[in-house]
Amino acid sequence: MLFADVARVSREVARTSARSRKTVLLADFFRATEPDDVLIAIAYLAGRLPQGRLGVGWAALRDRAEPAAVPALTVREVDAALTAVAEVSGTGSQAGRRALLQDLFGRATADEQHYLLGLLTGEVRQGALDAAAVEGLAAATGAQPAHVRRAVMLAGALEPVARALLAGGPDALGEFALTVGRPLLPMLASSAKSVAEAVAKLGPSAVEEKLDGIRVQIHRDARGVRIWTRTLDDVTARLPEIVAVTESLPAREFVLDGEVLAFDAAGRPRPFQETAGRVGSRVDVAAAARALPVNAVFFDVIAVDGHDLLDESYDRRHEALESLVPPELRVRRAVVTDPADPAQVRAAEDFWTVTLDRGHEGVVVKAADSPYAAGRRGASWLKVKPVHTLDLVVLAAEWGHGRRTGKLSNLHLGARAEDGSFVMLGKTFKGLTDALLDWQTERLRELAVSDDGFTVTVRPELVVEIAYDGVQTSPRYPAGLTLRFARVIRYRPDKFPQDADTVAAVRAAHGGG
Repeated sequence: MLFADVARVSREVARTSARSRKTVLLADFFRATEPDDVLIAIAYLAGRLPQGRLGVGWAALRDRAEPAAVPALTVREVDAALTAVAEVSGTGSQAGRRALLQDLFGRATADEQHYLLGLLTGEVRQGALDAAAVEGLAAATGAQPAHVRRAVMLAGALEPVARALLAGGPDALGEFALTVGRPLLPMLASSAKSVAEAVAKLGPSAVEEKLDGIRVQIHRDARGVRIWTRTLDDVTARLPEIVAVTESLPAREFVLDGEVLAFDAAGRPRPFQETAGRVGSRVDVAAAARALPVNAVFFDVIAVDGHDLLDESYDRRHEALESLVPPELRVRRAVVTDPADPAQVRAAEDFWTVTLDRGHEGVVVKAADSPYAAGRRGASWLKVKPVHTLDLVVLAAEWGHGRRTGKLSNLHLGARAEDGSFVMLGKTFKGLTDALLDWQTERLRELAVSDDGFTVTVRPELVVEIAYDGVQTSPRYPAGLTLRFARVIRYRPDKFPQDADTVAAVRAAHGGG
């Protein structure tokens, strides 16, 4: 497949807001795509490079070769060239990457150069991998959309499902089953304003502690234990104490969902950054484990000894969890059997208060009859926190003044739009410690795509958790909304930009501001 074809359909998808039209465009695209090309093509449509970060700064992209007259580059040639760029290291690596990129840009037409530049700077964000892509793939292959969605859920990504469908047709979806040893996307929670509101919406339910740790999915089978984060990064080698705990459990094989976090001597959770740093550490893991041991707390089981529990109710899964995991390794919870009983609702609210007193960030209320909807932020799990928070993406930052001179300080914050782009909701320089300012400045300079001396625009890769007091209307920002008294709580290295909160969710939660 020509790279020009991917660039063309990307533009066309970005220009239309109609879901039906996007579906048609993507269906036609998938029909013309070879199975071996689709893994690369889908990544490019989503604005993602299969190689990850390339270590390429704006200086390497500013002066580009003259464009080719006729499109001839294939997606595999682009992928091979970018793989070569990613592999450059050592002395002279910047010059080496620049030379390889000059060669690649010289083989691309003007339109292809524009699209390639967007891929390298993170500016391709039209949301082509949303429901329209699943619908398009289903239409292209004659598969049922619901079957494609489930296969994507079980595979953890659209790309392998697309490849199998294009190669083998709808029958190929049968190969995507829950398999111990192959991670799947975790189920996520939506938000509610209070415990009472959540219980009223969900009916009979359980109120669980919301732990401030790293989400993990742990698989055990005859081959051993594997641990993945919510972004499906394999962190098994970094968590030897969690592997040991998992090996002590009685079943032969299982898939557990939970959190990993560090506690202090009083049993309170240590700051999230400490847990994140420990889980992210790859150097001298044994020493890191001795210096800051972490604990696993489990709240769900989705397979055990050959039984797939995905479609079982929360209550049934919790029974299986109780049989597998001892109480000290299970999340604390309170059960509401009758939401119309004021005493039970008050008890659930008291549990929320106690949870906050224990140092946790809130609760998650889970409907008793809810299946495990992997990869979805559904309405049957509702999180309740004591303050308004959003996960937003850093779009730019301004150079500081006074004691912050030389530091990137004032952050431009973006929420996710329906088309996959990011819409600015406001700015903040509050909540930043000196250490965080130093880290933030270094990291944002690595992500910079331009610097006018006042504002540094960056690739939209960093997710930051923001607390705020409310939302108000503002003609200064494109969504007509801005945050009141926004402040940084922490960066979220465990989340992707596509996990950021949406403009629609902010608008709905606050009645349009």
